[in-house]
Amino acid sequence: MLLAALLQPACQRPDPQHELELLELETYWAVDSSLGERQYIAPVARFRLRNKGAAALRTVETTATFRRKGEEQQDWGTAWERVTPTGKPLNPGQAAQLVLKSDGRYYSSGEPASFFAHAQFKDALVTVYARVGSSQWVKFAEREVERRIGTKALEAQKP
Repeated sequence: MLLAALLQPACQRPDPQHELELLELETYWAVDSSLGERQYIAPVARFRLRNKGAAALRTVETTATFRRKGEEQQDWGTAWERVTPTGKPLNPGQAAQLVLKSDGRYYSSGEPASFFAHAQFKDALVTVYARVGSSQWVKFAEREVERRIGTKALEAQKP
């Protein structure tokens, strides 16, 4: 019984909220490749995920669920990314920059910035989750996607 008691902490699933910190969440719309006359935009969540724990994390994943306002009960799009490539753990204090772009998107023949004025356009919400190893997915943030094409840094560069 003593051996089982000693091994139990090693078998516990890590708590992503204890191990990770989500920083600098920014939301916006990205212009996707056009197809003929058709223009596409997709919602994006951009953030840094930092290892705030004391040990290197070998398997970290993040996912985002995108929903349209008024249709919150159904997913509109998703995105997933493995934060730690094979052989490259996320060390204590280290942060990874992540950009999760939805596979759900709008299309039109107009300019991307004009999409926001279209009668059928609905704003989007994003929920960001992360997990460490075999842990459950844990919600880290929920935010409305800003009505803006591109990042704030990109917007600041415009003349």
